[in-house]
Amino acid sequence: MSNPSTVSYGNVRGTWILGVTLSPASVANATSAEQTFAVTGLLLGDNVDCNKPTFQAGLSIVNSRVSANGVLAIAFQNVSSASITPTAAEVYNVVVMRPENVSLAGVPTGMTQIVS
Repeated sequence: MSNPSTVSYGNVRGTWILGVTLSPASVANATSAEQTFAVTGLLLGDNVDCNKPTFQAGLSIVNSRVSANGVLAIAFQNVSSASITPTAAEVYNVVVMRPENVSLAGVPTGMTQIVS
């Protein structure tokens, strides 16, 4: 193979579904913005998927990640011509997958790599 690549891999230590009550701030029209929320137990390196429980026309979640230990970052996108405030005090479903190679300090502990 002329262009080898390095691929990190490992097993999943655990998968959880959390119900997190959030009240996001307004999202300006025709933009996307990331907002952060304290969520106890999240570790840097966790893979998260976040779902808003209700539909709001023009509003989407375009990314979710753990930006620091205990911090969930959600990127909202507003494609409408007016600002949108996501519904307050909704319980978002957050699926957390923790790789076995993430330490309790949230630091990756040597992912195995394959070069092919």
